[in-house]
Amino acid sequence: MPGSDRLVESSTAETPEGEANASEAAEATDTKTVVTEASEAAVTPEVKATLAKSPRTRLPRAAAAKAPAKTSAAEETPKPKRAPRRRAASAEAAGETTPEATPEVKRVPRLLEQYRSRIKETLREEFGYRNVMQIPRLEKVVLNIGLGETKTNPKAMESATRDLALISAQKPVITRARKSIAGFKLREGEPIGTAVTLRGNRMYEFMDRLLNAALPRIRDFRGVSRRAFDGRGNYTLGIREQVIFPEIDYGQIDHIRSLQVSMITTASTDQEAMRLLDLMGMPFTREGTGNPRGGSP
Repeated sequence: MPGSDRLVESSTAETPEGEANASEAAEATDTKTVVTEASEAAVTPEVKATLAKSPRTRLPRAAAAKAPAKTSAAEETPKPKRAPRRRAASAEAAGETTPEATPEVKRVPRLLEQYRSRIKETLREEFGYRNVMQIPRLEKVVLNIGLGETKTNPKAMESATRDLALISAQKPVITRARKSIAGFKLREGEPIGTAVTLRGNRMYEFMDRLLNAALPRIRDFRGVSRRAFDGRGNYTLGIREQVIFPEIDYGQIDHIRSLQVSMITTASTDQEAMRLLDLMGMPFTREGTGNPRGGSP
């Protein structure tokens, strides 16, 4: 009934709780009105015009997900790097001494030292070279073992390669036939020997061992031939037994094999090459008493 509604409203307004609720609602309404008026007053007409001209654009969900999140000022500033630890300074402060690394000194072969100190000047005085580059020198030494027994003895190649590696202190290569020869039952590409090329310090060390240790061990040695030059300053020496080298153990070999040693020089004539090898210590035979076979000692 309408009369009853009026009675209920009047009864709630008359109670102290109703009066408190009504006063709080009135204060909240007044506060909202004040804040709205203050915010409207803070916005200038220029800002309103700018907001009206620029329409609001919303990014799609995919683009909004890909957009990078704003980082705070603390995250943008790079962290200072940590200073590296100085162990040497701490060791010095503690009174400890760190051992210094000693650099490795390369040993120069004895024959090369003799060539630089004595042989070069002697050759320059005797032949009157105007340029230092004209003085002859050793360019390379080639060791070669020919194996015609590979058909009947397949292990011969392995044994010869091992012996040549011990003699030269360098791994040799296997030489193969360049063409087929029916008379020798040889086909192109078959292994026919092993060879190794020495240069630099290894070459001078091998020549030192050959001249001072290997050649004196030959039985009834009377010197090497003077006629083993090829006309262009290169000398070839044939050795009948590989056991003359100290590196070869006589009890470990399976067969006596001969090898060929070719000494390639930069000399233009045989006389210059002979004089170079003579100063190095090559034991040539005396003139008029050369080896009649002209090759192997």
